[in-house]
Amino acid sequence: MAEFDPTAPLPEAPDPWAGSEMPAVRSGPPYAMTEMIAAEPALGERLVNRLTDDPALGAVTAALEAAAAEDRPIVTTGCGTSEHAAMIAAALLTDALDGATAWPMQALEVARRPPQNGFLLGVSHEGGTWATNEALKAARAAGSAAALITVSDRSPGAALADHLLATGEQDQSWCHTVGYLSPVIVAAALAAELKDAPLDPVIVRAVLDAASDQEAAAETAAAALANCTRLLVVGSGIDYPAARELALKIEEGARLPATALQLETIRHGHLAAVDERTGLVLILTDGEKWGETVIERSRAVLRSAAALGMPAAGIISADLGDDMPLTPAGRLSVPLARGLSRMASAGLATAIPLQLLAERLARARGKNPDSIGRDDPRQAAAGDA
Repeated sequence: MAEFDPTAPLPEAPDPWAGSEMPAVRSGPPYAMTEMIAAEPALGERLVNRLTDDPALGAVTAALEAAAAEDRPIVTTGCGTSEHAAMIAAALLTDALDGATAWPMQALEVARRPPQNGFLLGVSHEGGTWATNEALKAARAAGSAAALITVSDRSPGAALADHLLATGEQDQSWCHTVGYLSPVIVAAALAAELKDAPLDPVIVRAVLDAASDQEAAAETAAAALANCTRLLVVGSGIDYPAARELALKIEEGARLPATALQLETIRHGHLAAVDERTGLVLILTDGEKWGETVIERSRAVLRSAAALGMPAAGIISADLGDDMPLTPAGRLSVPLARGLSRMASAGLATAIPLQLLAERLARARGKNPDSIGRDDPRQAAAGDA
């Protein structure tokens, strides 16, 4: 196998378009997921540069501005990892829009109850997700304009959208990492355009490079959490979709049951079912700049975990680390970047740390994350059912 170059562009989608096949099973690391994580800083810079020259970025920005000015509904949607990226997009767009709100909805719910005469922003890595494509069709039938963030203009989803934001490089692992970060970058670029402060590709590369420098911390946390019977992942605001993405990555990649909860929700009954074999991961960037309120609620959750003997780890913004004791299972640092809003930094810079933790947990548990379990015939049958 040729040595992987993390700075080289990843393959485009097949031409003619076809859904991806399960990656070749590797006997050990580096997995395809490992390589995809390593590729993300350079990919991020390339993607921002491509978006700068893409007229679709301006067209979607104008459509968002028009919907906001006319108080028409703005909805983001997707499934799985793409749904979590769509949730990040909703937070970033709401932060950038003047008094308007972008609402995240699961794609099947959008297909049932599409926005009327509004704007839908869909996310689908390959553009072949049934529920997301149904949401695009339903939104357009309801008089809404529809945009899609996806890898290729050749996909079925692309044919259903009024506007296409193509990311251009396809994730090579089924435990998607590039498939999460790419639409988050597109959403950050849209938010930056709405603020009339275009995203700087060099700054994006720098923050992703800094976020990649967490491998040792991820290994420490993974070793401490690998023998847990399940994990709880908590976050608030823009950190909650990141918590959901981490829980999904852990279940897909490490085959360890994991549940994402809102920061406040965990204290309202859920702790009754935990013990010392239940692990906790706290994600805290305070992207919304709420300050001491969210910080103290986070400390309270960690105090509860300590009282119950739960191994607790953190993915915590670099400037908040000293405020957050009680993470005996380790801590990954989320970098901040000058030239990016705190919201954009939170959305972008949590991606690689959470992916590294999930990938190292897969290693610690002897699992290949690339297949998301589909190399097991029962899992393959379940996926096809």
